[in-house]
Amino acid sequence: MFNGKTKSEGLGEISSSTGTSTSLIGAGTSMKGDITSNGDLRIDGTLVGNIHCSAKVVIGANGVVQGDINGQQADIMGKVSGTITVKDLLQLKGGSHLSGNIKAAKLQIEPTANFNGECHMIGAVNTAAAGKPVQEVKKDIKHGELAAG
Repeated sequence: MFNGKTKSEGLGEISSSTGTSTSLIGAGTSMKGDITSNGDLRIDGTLVGNIHCSAKVVIGANGVVQGDINGQQADIMGKVSGTITVKDLLQLKGGSHLSGNIKAAKLQIEPTANFNGECHMIGAVNTAAAGKPVQEVKKDIKHGELAAG
């Protein structure tokens, strides 16, 4: 309407090269409620609620999230109060503030990031313990060593 592009042309511009779309909560926008997304998600505004994303979550420098974040990957540049669980890489960028626990397979924290909470590394399975029942693994650990099958 304003620049001569049709509505479908404008929407096509926000799609990534893989064909999945990126959802954006822009600066100055406040939302309450949970968000579920199959594509990438970027928060530059304020969200009071949980995020469940099967792709990448980005919290921009001015973004604020009060709730838990679950996703494949996450880049945090703003403020988060809640538990962050990612299956792959979590990056806490410079100037970010996180008050809450982390569960991630990989973690990268820049020197000027602020993190208060506990960190649990997930996804890395000890091959000697793989396939054993949890009670059996705990028993082997008590005896000082993991024993293979």
